[in-house]
Amino acid sequence: MSCVWSLVGALPARAAVSSGRRSALCLLPAVSQINGNLSAPSRASRSCYNGRPYSTARTVDPVEMKKFQLWSAKWWDEEGVYSALHAMNDIRVPFIRDILMSKSPNHDVGSPLCDVNLLDVGCGGGLLCEPLGRLGAAVTGIDPVEDNIRTGNLHKSLDPAVDSRVQYRACSLEDIVEHSVESFDAVVASEVVEHVSDVEAFIQSCFQVLKPGGSIFITTINKTRLSYLLGILLAEKVMSIVPEGTHDWDKFISPVELERLLESNGFVVDMLRGMLYNPLMGSWRWCDDTSINYAIHAVKMVAQEQPTDMELEKQDRPKAASM
Repeated sequence: MSCVWSLVGALPARAAVSSGRRSALCLLPAVSQINGNLSAPSRASRSCYNGRPYSTARTVDPVEMKKFQLWSAKWWDEEGVYSALHAMNDIRVPFIRDILMSKSPNHDVGSPLCDVNLLDVGCGGGLLCEPLGRLGAAVTGIDPVEDNIRTGNLHKSLDPAVDSRVQYRACSLEDIVEHSVESFDAVVASEVVEHVSDVEAFIQSCFQVLKPGGSIFITTINKTRLSYLLGILLAEKVMSIVPEGTHDWDKFISPVELERLLESNGFVVDMLRGMLYNPLMGSWRWCDDTSINYAIHAVKMVAQEQPTDMELEKQDRPKAASM
């Protein structure tokens, strides 16, 4: 979970697509001077915990799983450790909804995502699954922490409409790939990639479960000095907005690196937007600045049909001279 401060001015690390709004307050302008992207070091794959003692899943980090296990009963406390994620729904749900609606012009007004089969990876207790289910999507939420899934199942059972559209599974992404190849219209990984142990393997698995032309939505935190100062030192150690140890700065990833991984694994990046959190207002906004939090939408490329041997033979055959 990544939460940052819109109260601090920062130099834009990358401006691609935004709502045109910028942070209005700039209490610590000198901080922006230390802003800068840093490349992430490579990390070896590790054995992983996914609800069973160990797993061979390359993307699941056992240290991260133990950490989120401690907070598994707190997902639906809007004033608790996940308050920033509750607030993030105000911008990330419309972001996902509007892009998916634009891909299907004939949609039901009351249930605009009714034809969408969506996978929420690292769903936690279902904070994003439920609102997407209410929009009509058939949502599968997966998380390697079994207690998170229990929390999600308990909460969705309180709303019959959501209960019928959302299903949860305690598993890793790799666990579902074999039986879910090209099954989903969209994959969401919101505040997840900064917690996985192998980002490229994660993206490759997302590619496998997506239908050709399907969408992947990622929100995460940039790897800059400013993100370390605000996302870890201030948010965790000083202000306790999130529990200390929530983030590992070494796992943060820059938009440039994430785009490179996406595009080298069969995706076309369609949109990049900066995100800023105001802890005093408890709200998020879109902005041009991607130096701290950002969102990416990418599309799985459709494979070009290869010509058959017969078609190639016809192409190579000399044409008869015209009379």
